[in-house]
Amino acid sequence: MNYVTEQILGSLRDARIRKGFSQRELSARSGVPQSHISKIESGDVDLRMSSLIALARLLDLELFVAPRKTVPAIKSIIRSSNATHNNGLSDESEPMSPAYQLEEYDDD
Repeated sequence: MNYVTEQILGSLRDARIRKGFSQRELSARSGVPQSHISKIESGDVDLRMSSLIALARLLDLELFVAPRKTVPAIKSIIRSSNATHNNGLSDESEPMSPAYQLEEYDDD
């Protein structure tokens, strides 16, 4: 499994836990079978885009595609937003991070 995939799956799992949902409860709310959610979180299954979108939205995450050159600005806005809300801390007093971020590249 590559780094980006691990990061996305970890973000989904962390958001589920932050929301206080068990895999079973997330399954009931999303229509994605609990066994499939377990396989998604462990990286044992290739996640379909429709499942990713359904799970992300239920977990108050949003997915989008952005030009690589705008990623630093987007990260800055997310950090600023996190600092404004809860002094940059989630309900569990952990720094919040975006569900997905690109590695830094210099391909100008």
